[in-house]
Amino acid sequence: MLGRFAATVAGGSVLALALAACGRGAGDAPRAQGGAVPVTTQVVAHSTWNDTLQAIGTAKARESVTVTAKVSEIIDAVHFRSGQEVAAGTPLVTLRIDAQQAALAQAQATFDEADRLYRRQSELATQQLVASSTLDTQKSIRDAAEARVRQMRADVSDRQVRAPFAGVLGIRQVSPGSLVTPTTVIATLDDISRMHVDFQVPEAELASLKPGDKVSGSSIAYPGRGFDGEVSTVDARVDPGSRAVTVRADFPNPDHALRPGMLLDVRVFRPERQALVIPEIAVVQVGRDSYVFRVKDDATVERVDVKTGTRRSGVVEIVQGLEAGQRIVVDGTGKLRPGLRIEDAKAAPAAEAAPAAEAAAG
Repeated sequence: MLGRFAATVAGGSVLALALAACGRGAGDAPRAQGGAVPVTTQVVAHSTWNDTLQAIGTAKARESVTVTAKVSEIIDAVHFRSGQEVAAGTPLVTLRIDAQQAALAQAQATFDEADRLYRRQSELATQQLVASSTLDTQKSIRDAAEARVRQMRADVSDRQVRAPFAGVLGIRQVSPGSLVTPTTVIATLDDISRMHVDFQVPEAELASLKPGDKVSGSSIAYPGRGFDGEVSTVDARVDPGSRAVTVRADFPNPDHALRPGMLLDVRVFRPERQALVIPEIAVVQVGRDSYVFRVKDDATVERVDVKTGTRRSGVVEIVQGLEAGQRIVVDGTGKLRPGLRIEDAKAAPAAEAAPAAEAAAG
């Protein structure tokens, strides 16, 4: 009886151990055979890189003026419409001019008479029939009359307001018959064929800025569109309050997309250099720590702490931690931990295509 019980217990123990062994084998098989995590990898290499300096700037017209009249007078005619593009010297407004034209005619008549008497006395002076002092007096009278004519012509010219340079007019602010003074705004005039964008950069960046540096700008008014320009001037003074220097960039504006007063996100590109650049998604950020997963020779991964530099358009510069020629995981980092085996997902289709080709051949 005791022997039969011992045999039963022994048999049960052997069965339990066998089941436990089978359970461990079933769980470990996938990890040993198909446990490689599919990821996308990339070899780190040097590439051409531009450091960028970002700032916010305000667009200004290359030339800009508020059009006003020199004198107080009633408007006789308006020769432009709002938003019109005009050439330099184009008449914009004509003021009432009747009184000035009459005064000019009178001044011209006075000059003609004074000039006629002067020429007659000059002929007599050559015959010594008129004293030289008399001739000098008549010459002074003639010169004064001539100056009066020039003055009246300038007065008449002031009654016509012209565009000082080529550009685009703003909204018309006056109408015929209204009284204008030197402080009355007739319209604005801006030369927007090229635009200036002024922005400030820290004093520490002053040594790295120079005229000719490439600049890119963007505006919320035109999503997805970039504007290319270059630095034209770096201010000679640093603001002692903000410790910043004002930089002016010049942007071609043939389609007049940029307007004075617009806010632009400006990026200044530094000279090109060689740098280690990887996709930004390959960098794992945990607090202040940044790291990537580097692929070892046995197809396992290890964590490598890195120091990043500037970022742009989905890529980031690696300043410290990696070397050219090393392979890193780009996509799939969320599934990894140090020591796991990986397989490159890009290689999988090629590996599966071979049996398919053999089957087709057979």
